[in-house]
Amino acid sequence: MINITLRAGGLTLFLFLLGSDFVLGWLNNIKSSTQQSERSITSSSDQSCFCHLTGVLDDCFCDIESIDVFNNFKIYPKIQKLTERDFFRYYKVNLRRPCPFWPDDGHCSIKNCQVEPCPESKVPMGIKAGNYNKYAQDTNTVTEIEDCVQANQLGAINSTLSNQSKEAFVEWARHDDAKDHFCELDDETSPDAEYVDLLFNPERYTGYKGPSAWRVWNSIYEENCFKPRSVYRPLNPLAPSRGDDDGENFYNWLEGLCLEKRVFYRLISGLHTSINIHLCAKYLIDEGWGKTTWGTNVKEFRHRFDPVETKGEGTRRLKNLYFLYLIELRALSKVAPYFERTIVELYTGNTEEDAATKELLLQVFNETKAFPMHFDEKSMFAGGKKEAKILKEEFRLHFKNISRIMDCVGCSSCRLWGKLQTQGLGTALKILFSEKEIKNLSENSTSKDFQLTRQEIVGLLNAFGRLSTSIKELQNFKTLLQDNRK
Repeated sequence: MINITLRAGGLTLFLFLLGSDFVLGWLNNIKSSTQQSERSITSSSDQSCFCHLTGVLDDCFCDIESIDVFNNFKIYPKIQKLTERDFFRYYKVNLRRPCPFWPDDGHCSIKNCQVEPCPESKVPMGIKAGNYNKYAQDTNTVTEIEDCVQANQLGAINSTLSNQSKEAFVEWARHDDAKDHFCELDDETSPDAEYVDLLFNPERYTGYKGPSAWRVWNSIYEENCFKPRSVYRPLNPLAPSRGDDDGENFYNWLEGLCLEKRVFYRLISGLHTSINIHLCAKYLIDEGWGKTTWGTNVKEFRHRFDPVETKGEGTRRLKNLYFLYLIELRALSKVAPYFERTIVELYTGNTEEDAATKELLLQVFNETKAFPMHFDEKSMFAGGKKEAKILKEEFRLHFKNISRIMDCVGCSSCRLWGKLQTQGLGTALKILFSEKEIKNLSENSTSKDFQLTRQEIVGLLNAFGRLSTSIKELQNFKTLLQDNRK
């Protein structure tokens, strides 16, 4: 009763802050959803509605309706503008890295799978001229001096080291730098790494599907989500036929896991769901002479998420999307102090543009901090100190392995957005488990205990932007489905 009262009070305050127009719109949505629920009780023909995608999410104390209002009216407009700014639209990525787990079956030959690299002449000077993992003008200058001194020192040391020792030294440095990373980051100094303009290479359905795509997701779920091979995921196209199994055995197993492993599965499922919504929202509708048409595909959306067509699995997938949204939202609210420091400039070389980008980013952070129903990450890894440390490292390595699997995606466009969104989630996890380091940051100097590269920052904000878009598009699909039933 106390928990319900507290949540109700927090929601009331939240709705008050949104304002009367938002509240009235939200209440109308609730009324509409209630009416739909009543119709679904009396008519079996309405079982395919999404009115039961409602209420409190598992493993946290937040309801879907609050997230919809918060995202669609508060976050979505700002995050869309932010990701269009120069600092966030140019992403350096290596799409030629070989798959480390199975022989490469060749890249997709469909023309829509191709990614058009951005000529470096079009990339802002401040982005391409600075140290590859820095993003502030002052930091670039200081880093260049430090790097020069360090190079001279290492040069003196190197004169007494064998080649084997030098290689070991470099490997130790690389390991030390990556010990807190949840993702396998691309080497931006590699000649195969290229800048991509994300606005000119949007995420959408390209026609890439079938065994190659299934193998990627199957490897992620079957080998990296702490699942025994004897337990089969519902609707897995590569699993042996299970007759009328509706997934009950799988979800009985999932509920028996510790919170951390259950969260891990829900994050991956939420990411998969978000990507599928993007593909349904920007589907290849027509490919005529010299003109390609993209648009929403309601039939494909129902195929992937309709409760009847998916035997209830679609609703679970969509709830995992909301859960993932809360995780990344929490990470943004936690990392805000890092960006609020004057030393962080989001430097592109255009002073006016950079100031506007920083201001918009801080507005997004202010919105995230005001959200009253954040996921409590302190509930994770809260057991015995030794056991918690082992579990956290296992969690980190499993996710890092998933980031490597993204190099096995045959479609270049799909690989681009898979790598970016996986890196964004990995960065969010890194933030959530670096609370102490973030609190101890200095206002006017960098810290070796917690840093974010520009690559991580671009991934983090664009990944959250994709989740925000998914929830917005979900509302659009709900409307289209309601119109189709009239």
